[in-house]
Amino acid sequence: MAENGGRRTIKTDFLARVEGEGAMRVVIHDGSVEDVELRIYEPPRFFEAFLRGRSFLEAPDITARICGICPVAYQMSACNAMEDALGVVVDEPIWALRRLLYCGEWIESHALHVYLLHAPDFLGYESAPAMARDHPELVAQGLELKKAGNQLMTVVGGREIHPINVRVGGFYRAPSRRELAPLVEPLERAREIALETVRVTAALPCPELELDHELVALSEESEYAIERGRIVSSRGRDFTPSEFDDYVVEEHVERSNALHAQLVDGTTYLVGPLARFNLGFEKLTPLAREAAREAGLEPPSRNPFRSIVVRSVELVHACDEALRLIGDYEPPDRPFAEVEPHAAVGFGATEAPRGLLWHRYELDDEGTILDARIVPPTSQNQRAIEHDLRWFVERYADLPDDELGLRCEQAIRNHDPCISCATHFLQLEVDRR
Repeated sequence: MAENGGRRTIKTDFLARVEGEGAMRVVIHDGSVEDVELRIYEPPRFFEAFLRGRSFLEAPDITARICGICPVAYQMSACNAMEDALGVVVDEPIWALRRLLYCGEWIESHALHVYLLHAPDFLGYESAPAMARDHPELVAQGLELKKAGNQLMTVVGGREIHPINVRVGGFYRAPSRRELAPLVEPLERAREIALETVRVTAALPCPELELDHELVALSEESEYAIERGRIVSSRGRDFTPSEFDDYVVEEHVERSNALHAQLVDGTTYLVGPLARFNLGFEKLTPLAREAAREAGLEPPSRNPFRSIVVRSVELVHACDEALRLIGDYEPPDRPFAEVEPHAAVGFGATEAPRGLLWHRYELDDEGTILDARIVPPTSQNQRAIEHDLRWFVERYADLPDDELGLRCEQAIRNHDPCISCATHFLQLEVDRR
């Protein structure tokens, strides 16, 4: 942090408690915000290039390696896109099993973020270990929740990190009811912790902030969208994953090794828990809706600092939904649908814990991937995050530099950005003038 005349510069060279490597820079001149930047400097990892020349069957396993926290999101979006390309119809029991696996990922990811990455901001600690000295029960609850999600991913997905049981068309193997039965007790306990988590997070102090970004999320007719759906927005847009490029454009910015996404008319939009909650509130399980209302949380809810409460409500939903799916579960007659390759283009989208994740693949006659494109939640949210920072700094510029810097970092962590997920595009072209 530095001051030069009437100009204050607040820099954080290494953002803590986010996935990946990024930095923040804010410049204030004579009390007005001159510049706000979220810098993503982690090197691109070129996953689209890795996919070229590989079989369509390898896409779920390769893309899972993009993230160790939300591998299921990448697997499911890849499967959706391949099945769209090849005209594969997946039976409902397989969709239910996919949703169950995805619930495990939501539980472990949201628990990690709420308890270990974000709660220290609200309680005034620099890290989860520091917080644990005074609030060991909070960290213990978070770890118990995360363990329940990991156990679910292990049973359905084959292992808790980078599951190996997912394939295009379904699963290599469907678990038996007997294998799922031991998950019920820990998930029931997790649901109780999740309900307490809503109460705890609702009581946390947070700045008053209402932002008007257009909200974008998947929508399903009969359920809170996770593993499939159309794409809808708070301003009436409604389109399929195959129409994504008609509504969203990406651009390079010099300061970032990630693309910035915006709607084609230049509108900044937001994906993630706040978007899902506002667009799908009535499709949450009754228990999750009740927990939200008791916490004073109902649509419209547009304060990004309240996203920690929304994630807690989604924890209740994911635990409740997982228990329902296990209770209703009947192993499918076959764990996967047969898939025949041919030349085609396919599109897929799912709701990663951090928001909408979109995939596009082009295949040749043998099913070899000719081209791949992936748009993760963090690239879509980067503009919105910078807008949040600007709004916050404009209203709290009189705070001391240290406190303002910490608050700005908190504003970034509201969105649980996965920077590593965002830094994977193939080409960077910068026009220097």
